[in-house]
Amino acid sequence: MSELNNHSLIISYINQNNFGKLIGMNFTVIAPGIVEYSLRINKTHLATPISVHGGLIAALLDATVGVGALSCVCEDGKVVSTIELSISYLEPAYDNDLLVATSELIKKGKRLIFMEAKILNQNGLLLAKATSILNSYPKEKAGY
Repeated sequence: MSELNNHSLIISYINQNNFGKLIGMNFTVIAPGIVEYSLRINKTHLATPISVHGGLIAALLDATVGVGALSCVCEDGKVVSTIELSISYLEPAYDNDLLVATSELIKKGKRLIFMEAKILNQNGLLLAKATSILNSYPKEKAGY
């Protein structure tokens, strides 16, 4: 586990992320740009009697690339916001599935950060993939 899990901006993000708490997301920073999010699916996440709402998958992927990018710039006193998120939904997720999303840094520029993420279920089945472009900017503009 990375020392970045104890960085003040990462801790502030955890404390302020009420949406993540609402849907039950938990993350660990492995290294700069590499984050692992986990989420146990329950009935409140379902869009049909058996399968998860696509918005939940999108939120999990966005959070994963977001914290992955944040872990690359927090040492510089910066935070990030998503500019673009492209998702490919490959397989459905079901009630009680354990979803694990991981991020990967593709390229970090002066302001733009290019990330990818994927979600696997507890059986290792690839459920969704995403590519994302994020903007980094001073933490004060986000209220930190």
